[in-house]
Amino acid sequence: MSSSGTGTELAASLRAVGLRVTATRERVYAAIARSPHATPEALTELVNLDEPAIPPSSVYRALDALEEAGLVTHTHLDHHAPTYHRADHAQHLHLVCRECGAVTESPASVADDLVATLADRHGFAADVTHMAIHGRCAACRP
Repeated sequence: MSSSGTGTELAASLRAVGLRVTATRERVYAAIARSPHATPEALTELVNLDEPAIPPSSVYRALDALEEAGLVTHTHLDHHAPTYHRADHAQHLHLVCRECGAVTESPASVADDLVATLADRHGFAADVTHMAIHGRCAACRP
């Protein structure tokens, strides 16, 4: 695991916000490392490849705890369940094709002009990291 992924750092991050280290939280965090941008349902399936099985409600609670500890974050790629990824995953935008469903990542820096314009015109400090932008991919454009 990378920087915030070691067991010691996982434990320290959880304890720093008053949370315990549990086997469920460890397993869910490890699953996110193996499958970034997975929904809670997909993470439940992945976690349950090993025994003992963990119910979906426990996976959701683990995700909440990991997010509270700043270890994971989520993105809404569509109107369905959010997808989760490690917080130390590079900051990026998600380009989501409405035709085929393909998801492409782009550096958040491509939105620098938009962020600057929002700040200048509205005094709004936009955080575009992990934002989803919907449209059509090159293969689906007419």
